[in-house]
Amino acid sequence: MKELEIFTSPIGPLITRYLSMKRASGRRAVAMAYTFRYLDRFLVSSQAADLTRETFIAWSESMGSLHANTRAGRLRVVYRFCLFRRRECPDSFVPDPTQFPRRPPRPLPYIFSESEVIRLLAGSEGLAPHKGSLLHGAMARIGIVILYTTGLRRGELVRLTLGDYDKADRVFHVRRTKFDKSRLVPLSADTVTELNRYLKARRQAGAPCHEDAPLLVHNHCGPFRGYTGCGLGELLRKVIRGTGIRTSRGRPPRVHDLRFTFAVQALSRWYRVGADVQARLPALATYLGHVSVLSTQYYLTFFPATAQVASERFHEHAAGWLSPGTVEGDRS
Repeated sequence: MKELEIFTSPIGPLITRYLSMKRASGRRAVAMAYTFRYLDRFLVSSQAADLTRETFIAWSESMGSLHANTRAGRLRVVYRFCLFRRRECPDSFVPDPTQFPRRPPRPLPYIFSESEVIRLLAGSEGLAPHKGSLLHGAMARIGIVILYTTGLRRGELVRLTLGDYDKADRVFHVRRTKFDKSRLVPLSADTVTELNRYLKARRQAGAPCHEDAPLLVHNHCGPFRGYTGCGLGELLRKVIRGTGIRTSRGRPPRVHDLRFTFAVQALSRWYRVGADVQARLPALATYLGHVSVLSTQYYLTFFPATAQVASERFHEHAAGWLSPGTVEGDRS
């Protein structure tokens, strides 16, 4: 992206400097750059001399067709830019974030049971190969296995190459993903078995085998090439819909719920073995690629399954001194 050619509004040079500062601190700022591109084009098309309250409101209204989360996210990007600008120009405009669109509550994640995951795997095997995708069923199966057993993001999975799979150490090398974090993701024995099975089918189908080749491939409308996040999502949603699994609202679960399932099951296992969950949260945050433990806490919302395990553990350790008549307030 040639930023000097793109940002041509009166605040274009400052936008370029702001993005350079963000990237110098280690951020790629791709989505941020897109937001500024839209703002910059709006200012140019409106012949605006500056970013003022009026032009900011007009730009916000021009995004009325977007989802509230998308719109609020873009407005907050520009809000932080305005705070940066005010350091040098005390009289410059800064929007009031309390007037931004409120983000609707996030949908409650669906936690797949083991029996439901088995149904998903059976459903993937029911996908017959066709000339547009020789690995149709194998792709769906390995996608479900990896997302369920590693907690990877869908975008991280489609960006993996064959070289990112270390067969000797049985790990994935996930490189510079969200928050510009790279990490090693250990794989279970069962995942390795499934992965080797998929790689064998991949070779037999004639897919490219060099290290830079995408791990997940299809041959729709031509030679083998890597899946996009949208393409993989549509394939896995097809499997989920086919199983008939539904949330409490009667809707099929999301693909992203496999990541939630991984995190919640990890927490549940720790509770069951009596581990210090708080001490292990940083390890889970690193495994999931979160920027901090605070991000992990959102994934570990107190679901009924983990609440039950925590309650059982508390009862096991506290039943003796919480029995009737032993609490000081109950003494006669």
